[in-house]
Amino acid sequence: MNYRNTILGIIAMSPISSSAQEVKPDTLQTQEVQEVVVSARRSGVSRLHGAENGFKINQQELFKAACCNLGSSFVTNPSVDVSYPDAAIGSRQIKLLGLSGIYVQMLCENLPDFRGAATPYALGYVPGPWMQSIQVSKGAASVKNGYESITGQINIEYLKPDEQANSASANLYGNTNGMMEGNFDGNLLINNRLSTEILGHFENSWGHHDGNGDGFQDMPNTRQYHLANRWKWKGDRNRLQTGISALTEQRTSGQAHEASPHPFHIKTDANRYQAYLKNAFFINPEHNSNLALMLNATMYTTDAVFGHKTYAGHQKNMYAQLVYETDFTPEHKLSAGISFIHDYLGQKFRLEHDRNTSELRLKERENVPGAYVQYTFEKDSRLTFMAGLRVDHSNLWGLFLTPRMHVKYSPSAPYTLRFSAGKGYRTPHALAENHFLLASGRKLIIGNLGQEAAWNLGISAAADIAFLGKTLKINGEYYFTDFQRQMVIDYDSDPLAVRIGNLKGKSYSHTLQVDMTYPIIEGMSLTAAFRRNIVRMTYNGTTMDKPLNSKYKGLLTASYKTPLRLWQFDATLQLNGGGRMPQPYEKENGKMAWDEKFKAYEQLNLQITRWFKYFSVYLGAENLTAKRQKQLIVNAAAPWGADFEPTMTWGPAHGVIGYLGVRVNINRL
Repeated sequence: MNYRNTILGIIAMSPISSSAQEVKPDTLQTQEVQEVVVSARRSGVSRLHGAENGFKINQQELFKAACCNLGSSFVTNPSVDVSYPDAAIGSRQIKLLGLSGIYVQMLCENLPDFRGAATPYALGYVPGPWMQSIQVSKGAASVKNGYESITGQINIEYLKPDEQANSASANLYGNTNGMMEGNFDGNLLINNRLSTEILGHFENSWGHHDGNGDGFQDMPNTRQYHLANRWKWKGDRNRLQTGISALTEQRTSGQAHEASPHPFHIKTDANRYQAYLKNAFFINPEHNSNLALMLNATMYTTDAVFGHKTYAGHQKNMYAQLVYETDFTPEHKLSAGISFIHDYLGQKFRLEHDRNTSELRLKERENVPGAYVQYTFEKDSRLTFMAGLRVDHSNLWGLFLTPRMHVKYSPSAPYTLRFSAGKGYRTPHALAENHFLLASGRKLIIGNLGQEAAWNLGISAAADIAFLGKTLKINGEYYFTDFQRQMVIDYDSDPLAVRIGNLKGKSYSHTLQVDMTYPIIEGMSLTAAFRRNIVRMTYNGTTMDKPLNSKYKGLLTASYKTPLRLWQFDATLQLNGGGRMPQPYEKENGKMAWDEKFKAYEQLNLQITRWFKYFSVYLGAENLTAKRQKQLIVNAAAPWGADFEPTMTWGPAHGVIGYLGVRVNINRL
């Protein structure tokens, strides 16, 4: 039975039955031999099979939590952290290998995406119900997609127009913090070659939540509309995919009660438009020879106000790539291609709370033509060796080389060893990527930044071990990232200023992780993980721990589905380690403005799902331990002062949040 015809929650391929004889969402394959039925369940998270170390998250795993968008997709995952939104713009950012998400290359169906000014909000621009799967590759990734991956890649695969032909599904969600969202997707098979898909998303959060009573909203009110149309054509010798999308979003925050004659308001408006095309031509099927053209174009605008400080950004990005791939033999494979990246970023900003101060203007243009070649050797599924080299030329930074190598070795079926090494580069956009710093009362000082560059080395070992009649999956890995050049955001050197400049000294991270998964009983699996992060950077001549960064993370997840596959229970317990705060300054009363360190805290999330024939209902709660950061804003009583600081967030801003949702599937339109 084809697994694509089984339901995976709201975007199910076929309806669920309430009878025991029906196939349920996590059934991958069924074979009947002499009246004995053998079933294999499809895991929600699976390891990548190639030379790169990573994993794939499918819809089954995404449905274990309230997956509103990409930012909430990693709640049950030990490898990827999602930082808590600040009190200024409420955006989330990921962390991989202990480092900021700006060092993770974001891909949408293998097309580089979400660059520059869109970076702070990118996780909120991908609705969860639109995603078919997420692939996460750790360390220096393949050179095929560019030079920007330093700590890894995250590739998002959307729902396909032809895989759920003539069907529709919807998802409605609401929580106790005054947030509501709705999602819709509908597919139409026009003929046996051409199919199309419409995706829609709306969200609105209207509550003015102020849990700590400091007079400021803990989270902004957000209203977003997002619409996409995707097409797919299957020819005899080619495949064509194309689509367009449009997004608009408004965020408002600041003082929750306007008792002050001069209230401090924060507002951001954003619009994003995108068009893409992928066309593959099959030249020689016998050798898997093909030629592919990939194009992606985006336009993004944002207007933000922080009190009387302002920021406006207008970004245009175009990406083009021509790729040729062939298998000389089943063991020897080649991939080669050329690419071109164009980035334009126009910015207008005011860095002072003085409306009479003129706004400054800045324009940045970068053109990067490049080429790559990558060779892969595979031997008997035991050894895979992949080596690639890129050469690119930037009009800003000149010529630079990107070497990368991956090795996978399986001495026997249950055991796998991987090693990776490579270099990555990135063009920083100090204000575009960090304009939320304008909410701070501190003076913002930006230096003349250079291109970032870092080496990444990684080693991992995985084993599937038979234990008590079941399979215990164990994975251990270590990664080291060493920066030669880096953009540094310095909170420590001056209590009245935030400085953004170039690295002068050392900057590195060590990450060690161990995780295990085991099926405790029929229908129930347990995952336990622990990760240690050592992230250090040089500030004003002193190498110290990076502030607002947890030193370790523990994770325990349990998932149970009843024998009839009608009820599902999911629980996630996180232990987030403490870390260093920026150097505090001393107040007039002799007390420090904040503690030098933040403590470890735990969080518990629970969800219950009831599956029906054409829909499912899920009920859950986040942060049942009610742990939250009490002082979200320093000196909230004087928002126009130089010591007002709302950007130093290390923990959740909210207590317990309850939610309720429903996923509906219609198999035939």
